[in-house]
Amino acid sequence: MSATERDKPLKGLSDLDAIDAAFTALAHPARRHILQVLWASHGGMTAGELSSRFSHSWPTTTRHLNVLLGAGLVSVHTEGRQRHYRIERQTLGEVIALWVRSIGFDLVDAT
Repeated sequence: MSATERDKPLKGLSDLDAIDAAFTALAHPARRHILQVLWASHGGMTAGELSSRFSHSWPTTTRHLNVLLGAGLVSVHTEGRQRHYRIERQTLGEVIALWVRSIGFDLVDAT
């Protein structure tokens, strides 16, 4: 993260909404696990592939994916009848950094 990004103030309600959506999505252990599985897959997975990794039903997996989509933490690409999901690491990192800065901490970019 650049010095300019670190010094950026909150933009207002849109930033607060993004933070709230991300932390709401991250509040459920299954959604955190979905993000970890997507990261480990290196290229994304279909809803069916993701669903097979969990003991809950396909519709439950889809509901969790929709929460993650709404928060911008995953993206989806449709090919025919299949929906391929990918983790949006940049968005996740930006929202977490935004929240951390809003409570007076500074993150150092390790890249």
